[in-house]
Amino acid sequence: MSIQLSIHQEEWSPIRPFRIAGMEWNSFPMIVVELQDGHLVGRGEAMGIFYFNETLASMIAQVEEVTERIVAGATRTDLLDLLPPGGARSALDCALWDLESKRSGKRVWEIAGIELKKIVTVTTIGMEDEPETMAKHAAALANYPVLKIKLDADRPVERIEAIRSVRPDATIAIDVNQGWNFDQLKEFAPRMKALGVSMIEQPLPRGEDEELESYESPILLCGDESCIHGGELEVASNRYQMINIKLDKSGGLTHAIEIARQAKKQDLGLMLGTMGGTSLGMAPSFVVGLLCDFHDLDGPLLLTNDRSFGIKYKDGVVEPPLRNLWG
Repeated sequence: MSIQLSIHQEEWSPIRPFRIAGMEWNSFPMIVVELQDGHLVGRGEAMGIFYFNETLASMIAQVEEVTERIVAGATRTDLLDLLPPGGARSALDCALWDLESKRSGKRVWEIAGIELKKIVTVTTIGMEDEPETMAKHAAALANYPVLKIKLDADRPVERIEAIRSVRPDATIAIDVNQGWNFDQLKEFAPRMKALGVSMIEQPLPRGEDEELESYESPILLCGDESCIHGGELEVASNRYQMINIKLDKSGGLTHAIEIARQAKKQDLGLMLGTMGGTSLGMAPSFVVGLLCDFHDLDGPLLLTNDRSFGIKYKDGVVEPPLRNLWG
């Protein structure tokens, strides 16, 4: 029986507007790809890479370009050559993994040969106008042990001081989303170290971070926008001690697993991240997260509601996705 492919777009609402350096979301738009083989349906979602100007329309167009090949039986390996890294390939790849899981009766991590383990996710605090507001959100997350704080160059130290005052117990990482320059990094990093910050994610803009090759950071630096796919690992390894793997960047779970295994050979720390999304987006990310050291899988916790059979969270611990959801 031949596969039938369908694609549609959705929009999910955050609990509050979600701000990072230079960007704000009042909704999370995404595409969902479905591959049907008889009564079996494999699904994958993607938001795309906003800083590469991916849109719902551009992702849908890419999926439509390869639909004929997919329904004719193209594999996940074929897909790596059919489309570039990005949201369209990720949604298709994740749908293919889901369909393979349903056909075989095996969970995706079993198919991939990855051992199941406990995952604790960060809980993300987006930027607000005032440090005190961010501290209020941090205080409300008392049961979540790991916080990731979105910052830019506007009073970053004051914001972490306010958060640390109400959460002295928390492990804190900060994500600057390319929002500092090199002088600001040199100024802020020692002060963040003194506040117990454990990691700084993407402090400098992509393509403007070569100065990190000779910089001795007092805090672990993680590359996100500066490491999209496996072809960028070598350069990133000279500038960062950790890289952030996201399925929307890598173009799906297949290449994400490959990146993780390549990075381990280079002694790079691994962070699992997402562009946001529902539990359908978190489920395949969970699988590559089993190979990672640090996890950002809190997308559904930022939404007003989630999909049926959504992933369960308890005090930051992420339960494996149910079969009814994905994989």
